[in-house]
Order: sequence, then structure tokens, then C-alpha cells
Amino acid sequence: MAAGAFRALLLLIWVLATAADRLWWTRHGGLPAWDQADYLNSALDHGRALGLLPGGGWQGWQALLDLSPKIPPLGSLINGAVIAVSGDAPAQAAWSLSFWNGLLLWATAGWALNLRSPQRLARPFALLAAAVVSLAPMLLELRTDYLLELPLTACVTLALWRLGCWLEPHRQSSWWQAFAAALAVSVALLVKQSALLVLIPAFGWVVVVSLRSGFRRRVQLLAGMTVVALSLLPWLRHNWITTLGGTNRAVLESAAREGDPGVLTLEGWLWYPRLLPDQVGWVLLLVGLSGLVLLLQQRRCGLVAPPRDGADRSQAWVWLVGMLVLGWLFTNLSPNKDSRYIAPLLPLLLLLLSRGWLQWGLWIRRRWPVQARWLPGLALTTGGLAAVALASIQQSARLQRRHQGPLEAIVRRAGGGVPGVEPSTLIVVPSTPDLNQHNVSYYGRRNGGQLVGRQLGGSRDHVQPVLDRAELVLLAEGDQGSVRKAARKLDRAVRESGVFKRVQVFPRPGGGSYSLWRRRADAVVSPGFEQRFPALASALEKGPSGLDPIFSSVAIEHMLDGHFLYRGPAREAALARLKADSEDRQARWTLALLAVLANRPMEASRQFAALEQVLPDNPWPSAFRAVVLLAGWDPGKAAAVAAAAGERIGDQSVLMGLDAAASVLSGAVWRIPEVIDIIPEATREIEQSLEPQENASS
Repeated sequence: MAAGAFRALLLLIWVLATAADRLWWTRHGGLPAWDQADYLNSALDHGRALGLLPGGGWQGWQALLDLSPKIPPLGSLINGAVIAVSGDAPAQAAWSLSFWNGLLLWATAGWALNLRSPQRLARPFALLAAAVVSLAPMLLELRTDYLLELPLTACVTLALWRLGCWLEPHRQSSWWQAFAAALAVSVALLVKQSALLVLIPAFGWVVVVSLRSGFRRRVQLLAGMTVVALSLLPWLRHNWITTLGGTNRAVLESAAREGDPGVLTLEGWLWYPRLLPDQVGWVLLLVGLSGLVLLLQQRRCGLVAPPRDGADRSQAWVWLVGMLVLGWLFTNLSPNKDSRYIAPLLPLLLLLLSRGWLQWGLWIRRRWPVQARWLPGLALTTGGLAAVALASIQQSARLQRRHQGPLEAIVRRAGGGVPGVEPSTLIVVPSTPDLNQHNVSYYGRRNGGQLVGRQLGGSRDHVQPVLDRAELVLLAEGDQGSVRKAARKLDRAVRESGVFKRVQVFPRPGGGSYSLWRRRADAVVSPGFEQRFPALASALEKGPSGLDPIFSSVAIEHMLDGHFLYRGPAREAALARLKADSEDRQARWTLALLAVLANRPMEASRQFAALEQVLPDNPWPSAFRAVVLLAGWDPGKAAAVAAAAGERIGDQSVLMGLDAAASVLSGAVWRIPEVIDIIPEATREIEQSLEPQENASS
């Protein structure tokens, strides 16, 4: 098959798959649920930050990195760019999934070409593999669901393919291959950090092979690792704390909440294998597996000659099978399990199954060499139709769960989705697939709008702040969704307090309704949070005992004010006070806390340094400064700050612990025993400082 014909047919496979996807989105696209709306919001944020979408503009690299505190930004950057071209309706935004599917088909076909088994059928085999990937039910489902698993699958496949090319023994460890592999690995990790579940074992394999190879490959490995590190460093340095916290919630806490099986249980080990028939399709799976058995049997009987470059090709297949097995082992070790988490390994499995399909075609062709040359194609067509039928059945089942509701009408009535309006926040008490804080935010900010949704009601402490400050509240009559019992108290308070007036009721397709409530014009509004903020910030002067009331109040305020509008006035007031008195402690604490909340550790360090001069006998400005320096990846300076404060103030276990820990992080590993000794004492000191506050609250 000529190269031009091969490329045209591969493009045709993508065009047909895209046409089918677009038809599905046109007919069946519904409202995005929680995760889908969250990813849509992230794409919208990044498109705005790049200046590609209305309602935003370029504000610098730090502002761009602020938008991806838990998940790397590359997927959202590309999705946001696609939205700028295709439009911001969810079905229009789904064109980005077609882009990722194209990348997946290209990487799969490229990997199949690299396997070259047999050589004369390399291109037909690559087309077969691409077709099988486009027909697999799980991947078809991901093409109609706005999640990050399809971009992740495409990029992991690309990374493993390029790593395999670089490792091939018949290649002369090309620098181009090394750079392409490093770039592909960087791209995968910048889409989603769960790529590590597959790339960690791949990295271990690469290291072992490189150490056994010559000097040239080792240098290339080191250079590739440098490329990956430099690619990840800006995002990871800016967001490493929130990334760790978000990963803990998404993996450990979510697994415990959902009751997923343990990683060492039989149910856990069988969790993903039992899903394969539905994810791959019974026809693709059974025919592919039986074809592999046929291939092995024919090889054993000498009916199939090994390829001319047999050793090299065997190595390529060993890499494929090894990555499939090791990737499954590492993915299974993740406590949080979901059917889509195994998706990055499906292209590898489908490459194997495609080889089984090809073997059946060769067997039939050998049996009927002239009369039925078309039988392999017929068999592939039949299997493909069966797979499509199975996928259609699954899609129909999902369609029953597609969400419809009055979300757009509610957002319009609340003033969202309209360019040029003032920023506003809608408090969303219910949480259902068809209406939640995430899809309210997305629809509220389409077309340059400035309405965001935030959820309150999870605690009784939310009731009074809503009555005091909220402007718009959305309630539900009927099913409240996944909310706590405390939400009912907030619901009753909004309805019965007389503070809010019901604006409009919106019927729900499945029964019940939503109701939009607005604060009455004559209702008293409490002073803005910017007026309370300086007093809260000054409580940091007392040390850890001041942290809980600060962050409890800030957490609620960030729900009431989804745009953080209080920060501007609070900062301006603090700067005005400093202009009048450069030693104004309250102003310094205000600016320091604002910098911490905005994830600006260096700015916070400058404010804490000024407070060290104003409060030379207070250990907490130095302690906080050391902490933010550690957050900003400057452990050497953090150790120096803590040590200098310890000499100035005297023995203080928190400062001693920070000095020792920061010194270890900066390379003084001989101080590890000191860290082990001092941490318990520092912990007791912090706990003692919290006891008066706990006693007062009880």
C-alpha cells in the first residue's frame, strides 16, 4: 500500500468517527454534570486567560498558572483554544474531543507501523488497529463525554510509542527520537498527573535498558529527563501544595467514600479485567484473543515464518505487552477505581487484539486464496458492525442518563451568559446532575458572562452568612441531589426569613422544580468582608490559634463571593494605611494574608519580613515567613530565616523544627535525626496554642 493511500485512509477513519460523534452530539447532547462542567469551566478559564475568549485577557504567567491548581493545564489550554474557534456551547466545545481522537488514531497507527508484523502488511495492520480503536465502546463513550480521559489516553499512547521507538535496538539511539520521546512524556504529564500510573513503570524500564546500553543512550536519557523536568517545573512549583491536597481528595478520600475494593483484595485485582468485554466489545475481544492463540499455535508448528528482523520486532512486541501488564498493575494499585481510569491502556490491548484479527484474515486468505480474498475484509466489517451495535446499545443506555433541565433559563434569569454585566454569584443549594454549581458557572460565563455558581448548605454555619450577605440563591422543590441534611436548614431559612423574595419557579422534566430567590431591596446587608478582613488577618499575630477562624471565614466568603471581589478593596485600604504609617502592623498582616490566599509566596515573604522588624520578639512572623519560603521552593532561605529568629528570640521548638526541616530539604541530610527529635515537640507546642481556642469554642 502506498504511503499516500495509507494517510488518506487513516484520515478517512478519523473523518467517519468524527461524523458519527458530531451526529451523536447534535441529537443527544445534554447538560454537563459535575465533572464534565468542571472541565468545561477549566477550558473556559484558560481560553479567557489566553485572550481568546470574551470576558478575559492576558494577565501574566502566574495568573495563568493560578487556573490549574490541581490538574496540569495543557488539556484545558488546548480545549480552550478549540472553544475559541468552535463556540462555547457544550456540544461545540466537544470538537476538542475530535482533536484528541485524531491524535489517538495517529499514535495508534504509528505504533502499529513500528511493530511491522508482518512487514508486508504493516500499513494494512496500522489501519486495522486505528479502525478497531475507533470502534471500541469505551473509547467511543469517552468521545461523547467531556472528560480528560480521552486526551490522557491519546497522550499516553503517544508517549509509550515514542519511548518504544527510542529504545529499539536496531536504531542508533537518535537524538531526535530521544527528544520526541521526552516531549511526548511531558505532554502526557501536563494533561493529567494520573499518566504517572503508566509512565512510572515505563520510566523504570527505560532506565534499566539505558544503563545497559552505551554512553550515548545514557546521555540522551539524562537530557530527556531534563526536558521533562523543565516542562513540568513551572506548573508544579506554583501549584505543588494544592496538587498534593487535590490528589489526596481525588484518590484516597474518594475511594473511601465510594467504597472501592482494596488494592490487595481479589475483587480489586479483578476490577478492571471484568470490565473489558463491555469496554472493548465481545466481538473484538473474542476474535482478537482467538486470533492470538492461532498465531502462537502456528508459530509453534512452524506454519508462520518469523519476520526478517525477528529479534528487533520481538523487542517491540515485548515493550507493548510489558507496558500493558505493568500499566495494569500500577493502575490497579490506585485506591480509587472507575471504569474510565483504565482507558489509557485500552489502545495497547487493542493493538494486540488487532494482531489477532489480522491473523484470522491471513488464515482465511490461505484457505481460500482466490475465491474469497474479500473474506478478511468482510470479517472485519462484520466484527466492526457488531462492535458498533454494542457501542450503540451502551450509548442508548447512557442517553437515558443524559441530563435535561431548565439550567439555561435559570442562568438567564439570574443575569448570566450576558457580556458586560457586573460579576455576581449565585448560591446553589441543591446539587444534581442537571443543575449544580459547576454547570451554573459554565453557562453563567458563556459569551463573556460573569455569573458564577457556588454551593453552600453543607454546614449549619452557612445559614447566617447567606442571610447576611448573599444576593441570589437557588433552591429546589423535590429531589435535592447529593447534599447533606444541613442543606434543608438553609433551604428553610431562605424561604422563611423574609430576607429573600422568590423571583421565578422553573419546572423540572422529571418532576419538582427549581426556584430562584433574590435579596429584597429593603433587606439589611452586613458590612463587606473587606472590612472584617484586617481584623481576621491580625489574628495571625497570635500564631496557629488565629488560623482556624481566618480560614473558616475565608472559606465561606469564597462561596458568597465567587469572584473574590473583597481582595481589591482590602489591599487598597492596607496600602493606604501603610502610606500613612509604614509600621502599621494590621496593614502588613492584611497584605501578607492576601498574598498567601493568592498563592504568592514571595510577596507574602516580603510582608512577613517587614513584620519581623516591627515585632522582633514575636516568633510567628518568622515562622510564617519560613513556611511560605518553603512553599516557594527556597528551603535554604527558609532555614536561614528560622535560624536567625531562633537566635534572636531564643529556643522555640517551632522555629527549631522549621530550621532543621528546611535545612534537610536544602541538602543537609545529616540533620534528619534532629528533625525526628524536634517535630513531636513542635507539634505539642502548636497543639497547646490551640487549646484555649478549643476550650472557648466548646
